[in-house]
Amino acid sequence: MTDSGPVLPWLVIRQDDNGNRYRVGRYATENEAQKVADGLDARGHKQLYWVERIGSPAL
Repeated sequence: MTDSGPVLPWLVIRQDDNGNRYRVGRYATENEAQKVADGLDARGHKQLYWVERIGSPAL
């Protein structure tokens, strides 16, 4: 935690069928973010979910 609040460097990103990307949430650990992404992915929707670290180059 910093003076400005908790450090949440891990993002869950969703991409829809049209290629639009949205940030779903920010998390403290990669494991926590991956659990959220896996849970959303398990719902069976056509959206793509993945985990990124803030500051990492986009693919």
